Amino acid sequence: MRRAHIGWVGAGLVVLVGPFALGACGSKGTGGGLTTSASSGSGDAGASSASGTGGATTASASSAAGTGGATTGPSSSSASGAGGATGSAASSSSSSGNPAAGDSVLMHHKNLNRDGLYVQPTLTKAAVATLHKDPGFVTSGIQGAVYAQPLFVDGGVGGQDLVIVATEQNEVHALDAATGATVWVTSLGAPVPLVTLQTCGNIDPFGVTGTPVIDLASRTLFLDAEVIPSGGPPTHRVFGLSIDTGAVKPGWPVDMPTKAKSGATTFTSNVQGQRGALAVLDGTVYVPFGGRFGDCPTYHGWVVAISTADPTSVQSWATTAHAGGVWTPGGISSDGTSLFVSTGNTQSTTTWGGGDAVIRLAPGAPPTMSAYFAPKNWLALDNGDLDLGTTPIVFDLPGSTPSTLAIAFGKDGNAYLLDRGNLGGVGAALGAGPSCSTTGNCFSLHVATNEVISAPVLYTTATATYVATRGNGGACTSGSGDLLTVQVLPGSPPSLKAAWCAAGGAGSPMVTTSDGHADAIVWTLGAEGDGRLHAFDGDTGATIPFTNSTAMVPGMRRYNTPIAAKGRIFVPVDGPNGGVVAFKP
Repeated sequence: MRRAHIGWVGAGLVVLVGPFALGACGSKGTGGGLTTSASSGSGDAGASSASGTGGATTASASSAAGTGGATTGPSSSSASGAGGATGSAASSSSSSGNPAAGDSVLMHHKNLNRDGLYVQPTLTKAAVATLHKDPGFVTSGIQGAVYAQPLFVDGGVGGQDLVIVATEQNEVHALDAATGATVWVTSLGAPVPLVTLQTCGNIDPFGVTGTPVIDLASRTLFLDAEVIPSGGPPTHRVFGLSIDTGAVKPGWPVDMPTKAKSGATTFTSNVQGQRGALAVLDGTVYVPFGGRFGDCPTYHGWVVAISTADPTSVQSWATTAHAGGVWTPGGISSDGTSLFVSTGNTQSTTTWGGGDAVIRLAPGAPPTMSAYFAPKNWLALDNGDLDLGTTPIVFDLPGSTPSTLAIAFGKDGNAYLLDRGNLGGVGAALGAGPSCSTTGNCFSLHVATNEVISAPVLYTTATATYVATRGNGGACTSGSGDLLTVQVLPGSPPSLKAAWCAAGGAGSPMVTTSDGHADAIVWTLGAEGDGRLHAFDGDTGATIPFTNSTAMVPGMRRYNTPIAAKGRIFVPVDGPNGGVVAFKP
């Protein structure tokens, strides 16, 4: 084991990121991680270069936009799929000389479009029946709450697979993925006690909250940590760590109050939270920022762009109005060309200034807003603290007009299906009802009886294209509970239809398939509930029992999500409970 202490800096390899607790009143934060892929073919062809021509998913191993139905060819195969919705670009790595990602999980929800789709040929519905805790995976020495998703490196030094975990104690742990043994640990510095901030928040202490991202080409892990440097006030610093040694890369970390500016808007660390997942696209790491639970004033929504090759090159975009945080757990999504974020409520304004919106950003220096959608009743949403509570999932739906789409959900319980090529400004979502013009309620479908705050998933089976999210279903076709699904129906325009519901807990879902569309299983964590890992049939919502399905897994945090790699499921938990728990058939 290697432990790094570089002043207040450290490094780590298996990354599970710190607490993700988010209150119902719209605290802002960060989560998620970024996976790169090896292929530039279209569709979701797993780790191969074949073109998938089907599937609701983004190419799991590709950097190009998917162009086909519900499925990709099987993982590691060259077969083409056929069927429903097509995914967008999944990664920033391509066949132009960058290393193959294999089964790596380099970012939040596996893919850059944030669809949360994992292709795992061995995790069929039949095989999952024997799923159990892996007794050979044992961790030790991990401290602090874990709110961020773990990451997985397929083939580290000497071919050793790694699980990476980051915590609110500002420790990053790289674990042997087979045994759980610590490979290296890096301390990023002293975390920030809540009382020190003298502001809002419900995490104590603040350390690493948002899900990091790995750039496999440079073998660098990027993450934000709140630290108290020696002799200085609390601050946000963005680190670049070697995934092989945990060492801090030259030129890093980057201090946000010093470097982040957007016009006349400056960055104030004590009111800014970092909960959303980071992303890497075309040699730039993008870091989203919001506020903290309680919405203490004068924060802004930020997307900070830092060159992965030259960390002195820092450019930023921020909301013009106060607040409007970019805080949702999935952080930033992308179709491989543009960036997409959701924002929360703004404050003290009657003129739209970036809040309660899906915003499309043109990447670059600086990132610039190229288009946006905000419901006509955005001001009422502002006044009610009814943010958009999910990062947009971007995807294509062949046979529809428009076919290039995005979907997000709000704390108002509504789903917003959007034409991502023409977001339309202040207006109506696709399929908005006749009351839109009179009431301003311009959503696509009312889906939940409570606030939707989650990281949804999108997948296509032989039956339909589905989106699953945490939320109490209001019009379930079967089942009931706090996990709901909707179908995305092709058409001109496409539309949404309520589907099955289930009881899953406060975690965010992920979905596995055996080939991109078959054996679809929606997984979620019983955080703040029964503390169990749950599995549901992707078409029917029926519970899929497995050997350890009733086993308690203490220490789960709300909005966090498991990952799947090499036929195993890795569940994030707080450090004292192990940091991560592995399941295998």
